[in-house]
Amino acid sequence: MPRSAPQPTPFGTTPAGEPVTRWRLASPCGVHAEVLTHGGVLHALGVPDTAGRTANVVLSLPSLDQYAEKSPYLGALIGRYANRIAHGRLTLDGAAHQVPVNDRGHALHGGPDGFDARVWQAEPYTEGDTSALRLSLHSPDGDMGFPGALDVTATYALDAAGTLSLEFTATTDRATVVSLSNHAYFNLAADGRDVLDHTLQVTATGYLPVAPDGIPLGPVAATGGTPFDLGAPRPLRDGVLDEGDAQVRAAGGYDHCWTLADHESAVPRRAARLATADESRVMEVWTTAPGLQVYTANQLDGTLGDPDGRPLVRHGAVCLEAQHYPDAPNRPGYPSPVLRPGDTARRRTELRFPHLAAPGSSS
Repeated sequence: MPRSAPQPTPFGTTPAGEPVTRWRLASPCGVHAEVLTHGGVLHALGVPDTAGRTANVVLSLPSLDQYAEKSPYLGALIGRYANRIAHGRLTLDGAAHQVPVNDRGHALHGGPDGFDARVWQAEPYTEGDTSALRLSLHSPDGDMGFPGALDVTATYALDAAGTLSLEFTATTDRATVVSLSNHAYFNLAADGRDVLDHTLQVTATGYLPVAPDGIPLGPVAATGGTPFDLGAPRPLRDGVLDEGDAQVRAAGGYDHCWTLADHESAVPRRAARLATADESRVMEVWTTAPGLQVYTANQLDGTLGDPDGRPLVRHGAVCLEAQHYPDAPNRPGYPSPVLRPGDTARRRTELRFPHLAAPGSSS
């Protein structure tokens, strides 16, 4: 049965006078998603647990003003380049380019005016049993120092099984670098507390060690025998609170890229499994991306609050960002993020909730 189209409601106006809309997508299994045109933010993701109780499992803010002024990328679309570029510098085809720095002397998530700060154009549609919202953005040549005019689409789609997918496409008129991602903060317990009792499994045997400023130190390192070995489900507290590991201690938890593959794949593969301690909610991340940045909200300090007035606390969520490796534009040994005219960059990430098919669930 065809799904109803996404439904819009106003969500304020930017200081520049641009109206922002909140779009709601719904699935018959009880999952729903809310997406803002400001930053393409995933503002809410309602997911039933095994007892049928629905709660929002992503961190969000109550107003557009807070997203525009204070948000640490909560739920936002990230571009042109997710993660860090060392010193904001890159060289492509012999030409040097400078991205404004905004994180400890480096360019983070596309610079200080990245795609998370833009208002995207929205086109709702339905296709069979899927309700979808296609967002589009034009980034001109030289935007934040990046070469080439880039045209981007980001499509959120919610199907009857409750799977939320996000599919990116990008084309350019000049060689450039691109890595697009989403920066949702997940707390499957949705209780306002930390996620240290959540279990996390990552389908990777390698990760990128980083310096204290978040820039990779060099080649991929093996996860075995380290706090980064998440080949089997493991409580986040075991790794996040491992004070014996200099990498973890310097970052205040996880803020590292696990290396899933040496290239973008054609079809999504399972990258991660996140679950509450009692397994009442389980989420799998499937993606075509070569890397997965795991970030345990180390910088949240309670100064921001959610729409229910609860403070957003340190380790109160975990981000699972499907992306290229950090600083890949400067690392020939990493999977290449270069996009050239005539080619299309594509990435698909799916959030699946296998507990919804379990006995006693709402589906």
